[in-house]
Amino acid sequence: MNLKNLYLWAALCCLLTQSCFKTGTEKEVVKPRAIWTKEKANEWYGQQDYLIGPNFSPSTAINQLEMWQAETFDTATIARELGWAESIGMNTARVYLHDLLWEQDSVGFLRRLDTFLNIAQRHNIKPMLVIFDSVWDPNPQIGKQREPRPHVHNSGWVQSPGSAGLQDSTQYPRLERYVKGVMGKFANDKRVLAWDIWNEPYNLNKGSAYGKQELPNKLDYVLPLLKKSFTWARAMNPSQPVTSGVWMGNWATHDSLTAMQKLMVAESDIITFHNYDGPEELEQRINWLKRYGRPMICTEYMARPNGSTFQGALPIAKKHNVGMINWGFVDGKTQTIYPWDSWDKNYTAEPTVWFHDIFRKDGTPYRQEEVDLIKSVAGVQAKK
Repeated sequence: MNLKNLYLWAALCCLLTQSCFKTGTEKEVVKPRAIWTKEKANEWYGQQDYLIGPNFSPSTAINQLEMWQAETFDTATIARELGWAESIGMNTARVYLHDLLWEQDSVGFLRRLDTFLNIAQRHNIKPMLVIFDSVWDPNPQIGKQREPRPHVHNSGWVQSPGSAGLQDSTQYPRLERYVKGVMGKFANDKRVLAWDIWNEPYNLNKGSAYGKQELPNKLDYVLPLLKKSFTWARAMNPSQPVTSGVWMGNWATHDSLTAMQKLMVAESDIITFHNYDGPEELEQRINWLKRYGRPMICTEYMARPNGSTFQGALPIAKKHNVGMINWGFVDGKTQTIYPWDSWDKNYTAEPTVWFHDIFRKDGTPYRQEEVDLIKSVAGVQAKK
C-alpha cells in the first residue's frame, strides 16, 4: 500500500470510529436521558411505600437560605423534627434548595446536603428535593436573613432564581452548573426520592406584598428556563424521577392546560400537583390527571380554613394511591400557621384555626386527631 492510500485508509478509520486523533481533553456530549415511560414510572412507584410527609424546613429557618447556610445549618433541630415525622409514619419530605447556595459555597453546600440526607435516612425519610421556586420574595440575598414580620405568613421566603437571575441570560451558565452540580452529586443516591425541578413556576404572587415587585413579563422568562432546567437535570441521568407540579387552573382536558402546564406534564416522569381546596375538588383533579397514566403525588395541600384538611384529603388520596405531602410541619420562623391573607389583614395573636403545620415547637401536636389519622393512613401500629 503506497503512502497516499495509507492516509486515505487512516482517514476512513477515523470517520468510522469517530475517535481517532482525540486529545484526551475533549468532553463527550452526554445526551439527556429520556423521559420515563409510563411503565417505568409505575414500576418505580410500585417499589415505594405509600408516600406521606410534609414540606419541610426546620422551625429555626425563615427560608431556604437560612436552612442551608453554614452559619445557620441547624442539624439538632433538623434531626429532632424529622424524628417527629418518623414517629407518625411519615417517610418523605419535600425540601427546598437554592441556586445562591451553590454560588456562595458549592463544596460546603453539597457537604451540608449530604449531612441532611444522612439525618433523613436515619429517620427513614427519603426527601424530594426542589431545585427552583417562583414563590414570594423575588429578590433573594445571600448572608444573614431578616427576622420574620410578626404574625405574617412566610414573610421571608425567597424565590430561586430571583428576578435578576430570570431576566439575565448571562446567568444561565451558573444556573446550569448549579442544577448539574447538585443533581450530578446525588443522581444515583438512594437517599433521594425525587427531584422537583421548579415549584409553582407560573406563580405571580398576586395578593402579597411581593406581587408588585415581580417582573411584568415574568412567565416569558420562566418558560424557556424551565425547559432548559429539565434538560440539564436529565443530562445527569438521575435514577430518581424528575417532575414539576401543576397548580391552579383548569386541568379538565389536556387542551385546557396552559403552555407552561403542558410543558410541565410532558417533561415529568411522575405527575405532581398542588391542591388547597376541599375533598371534592381534590378528587376531581386526581381524576383529571389520571389520563396521563403515571403515578401521582400531591406535593402541596392542607389549608384548614380552605377546607383542605387531613381528614378530608387523606382517605381520598389513599383510595386513589396518590402520595401526599402537606405544607408545613413545625410552627416556626416561616409562621405558616397564619393564613395567606395575613399579608393584608393584621393578626396580633395565634389564629384559632392554624392555616398549616402539625406540631408546636415542643413537639406537641396541634390536633391529636390529625396525628392519629396520619399514623393510620401510614400504617403505624398503635402502641398497646
